[in-house]
Amino acid sequence: MKLWHSPASPFVRKVMVLAHETGQTGKLTTVEANTNAVNRNEELAKDNPCGKIPALVLDDGTVLFDSRVICAYLDSLHSGPKLTGSAIAAGFRAMVLEALGDATMDAAVLTRYEQALRPAEYRWDKWEAGQLAKVNTSLDDLEARWMDLLEGPLSVGSISVACALGYLDYRFPDSGWRESRPKLAGWYAAFAERPSMVATKP
Repeated sequence: MKLWHSPASPFVRKVMVLAHETGQTGKLTTVEANTNAVNRNEELAKDNPCGKIPALVLDDGTVLFDSRVICAYLDSLHSGPKLTGSAIAAGFRAMVLEALGDATMDAAVLTRYEQALRPAEYRWDKWEAGQLAKVNTSLDDLEARWMDLLEGPLSVGSISVACALGYLDYRFPDSGWRESRPKLAGWYAAFAERPSMVATKP
């Protein structure tokens, strides 16, 4: 299987962490995407018309995207404990945890695009502040209401949240997200030591 890939993408990292955790990295051939919101990769767009990563090309030519679909597919291929929300006891709440992690990544990536790709004269400070507000309220919610699930069995939700926090450390190292969220910070410090996280660190 071919995975359109960039080590800097938190969504790609989410897929790769799940692949590591389920012993499937050997099934994936990664192909560097070299794409962003401004410079479209036309080869990637032949597989994913949205032009976004990750995209997984199966051996029969079927293409799967986005990260939620790819993770669910990979989770269906192994015989170990299932990591996707519908297959574990927490059910829909675990699926919401994945959505919360993904939304945090989305807002952080959009902020990064605004800062790194948009010419300074066109930047909109209120829009950027709105994206960062999404990140911060999501992290506050994780601290207040989701630690029981994060500290429970490994799931794609906990993987998604960990990749979001890793992306913040990577792209926004001075954000100070840990300062008012000691439980989340402690959980992430331990989770970040998992071999799957170490192997996929950008």
